[in-house]
Amino acid sequence: MTRARKFRGRTDEPATGSGPPGGRLRLWRRRWVRLTAGALAVLAAETLAWFQPQKLLYDERVDDVLPSAVAEQSRPTGSVAPMQAAQPVELASGSFTAREHQTVGTARVLRLSDDRVIVRFEGFSTSNGPVLVVWLTKNPALGPDEAFDDDYVSLGPLKGNIGDQNYDVPVDVDSSAYTSVVVWCDRFDVPFGAADLDSSS
Repeated sequence: MTRARKFRGRTDEPATGSGPPGGRLRLWRRRWVRLTAGALAVLAAETLAWFQPQKLLYDERVDDVLPSAVAEQSRPTGSVAPMQAAQPVELASGSFTAREHQTVGTARVLRLSDDRVIVRFEGFSTSNGPVLVVWLTKNPALGPDEAFDDDYVSLGPLKGNIGDQNYDVPVDVDSSAYTSVVVWCDRFDVPFGAADLDSSS
């Protein structure tokens, strides 16, 4: 009877893979880490682009001067006396009321000597945020959020979240037909602050 020889290091079990199981596990883990890191990077980029949370960390300051047109008047030749400046006429004004964010300051509607009309913020301060715009609206400052964009005129992007600033009213717009001015977050459809515009006449 022939006895089978046993050789050290040899097994009769069939091979189940091309490499050791530990190596395949480490490879799979590396791939999973790379995929996760890539997904997190994309998510972080989209969050920064959409929510712009970095704006909460800094202020944008503005210091627009009050416009005044110089009155046309004749002066003697060689006179060094300054020409008299025509002062703007206040049409309406009101104080800001905080809505989604603390907001303070005064809004004034002014007619300049050249008949341009501007909305001027003075002593203004609010939070910084994404896609902030300035609107004239027919919704009261304490009216419902969803009513601000029912009937409005855009005066453009908010120049800064702190400081005095001027906004031109389009020449074909009657500012007296609007009830308030609002700082509106167009990204999330919420008012940061608003001011009722009470007639100064």
